[in-house]
Amino acid sequence: DSFSSVLKCNKEFVLIDDQKVIFEEALRIGVNAHLHNEKSVLIVEGGPGTGKSVLAINLLKQFLNRSFNSFYVTKNSAPREVFKAKLKIDKMSGLNNLFKGSGSFYDCESNSFDVLIVDEAHRLNKKSGLFSNLGENQIKEIINSSMFSIFFIDENQRVTLKDNGSIDEIKKYARYYNAGIHKMKLKSQFRCDGSDGYLAWLDNVLEIRETANFDLDNKYDFKVFDDPNNLRQAIVEKNKINNKSRLVAGYCWDWISEGKNRTDIYDITIPEYNFGMSWNLGNSSTWAIDKESVNEVGCIHTCQGLEFDYVGVIIGDDIRYEDGHIITDYTKRAKTDQSIKGIKKIAKEEGIEEAKRLTDAIIKNTYKTLMTRGMKGCYIYCTDKNLQNYFIDNLRK
Repeated sequence: DSFSSVLKCNKEFVLIDDQKVIFEEALRIGVNAHLHNEKSVLIVEGGPGTGKSVLAINLLKQFLNRSFNSFYVTKNSAPREVFKAKLKIDKMSGLNNLFKGSGSFYDCESNSFDVLIVDEAHRLNKKSGLFSNLGENQIKEIINSSMFSIFFIDENQRVTLKDNGSIDEIKKYARYYNAGIHKMKLKSQFRCDGSDGYLAWLDNVLEIRETANFDLDNKYDFKVFDDPNNLRQAIVEKNKINNKSRLVAGYCWDWISEGKNRTDIYDITIPEYNFGMSWNLGNSSTWAIDKESVNEVGCIHTCQGLEFDYVGVIIGDDIRYEDGHIITDYTKRAKTDQSIKGIKKIAKEEGIEEAKRLTDAIIKNTYKTLMTRGMKGCYIYCTDKNLQNYFIDNLRK
């Protein structure tokens, strides 16, 4: 009752279009699994802005209304904390316990829960715990722990070496537990001004996959800035409207630990433009909606799974344009970046080419994810001038 009441008047969680179709089907599968005592798994695939999280929160509400023992699960804490803040869920209330980390199930007995709803399933790890020393596989443990598990996934948003969530992995463990497997797809795109063309254009420009979208859809506000200070000012102006615009960056600058709670200690510096800003401060878990966050730069871990009206993206030296192609360079990532931890060992043991292959997708997926956080527009600045000109050229075609 309490969760229904906090969701009731929140317009951000209204279901539309094919979200409703999947909502009804998920309910049907979940009720049948409960009635017939048959373990089931539903995989919902959807790109950026298709409403995976909106659907997940609504399903949580509906299963709770049916008195099913249900939880919303993510690996990253940022989406959980932001949703709790948006729904005004107090940390001391029982509702706080409806939101769990993906490492919570390694020691659970089989079918301990009726429904586990896993958002951002592409971010699931193999092992749990601070030192990755607990459990065997988070996908396996979630399926084992619940009679019905729902995985919302976008494989093109796997952004660290530890990201183990894939459709094949989910199917493998579903078969291991003799669970019924169901797969559906969210197609309608509501972010990026509803422009599927922008997403396809981005895939093509970043050389993630070749598409026929050589022209950018004019519906979406995309701009290239040649000065990071001008990019910052543009986002600050947009943010004055409703506190829904943010600056983010690729992880190419170290997080200076002694200044992590001070905006006057600059982590991200671009000396030739006298530009300096701090990473998102370490004293907040709700950077995406905090009033002063426009004065800080977010990273992939604080904004993935969330959205803004306008996003400003600082693209660092880990991606360049050379000899007619996009080049990724993992050696330009910050030393404090945990997303490719262990890559030097892989390069030494398996060769540089294998290290490049693994990190190429991570770097491209990271920037695609950052550049699809804006519902109305995306503004970018590139430290590599060739890349900047490449984006400009692709805008003109």
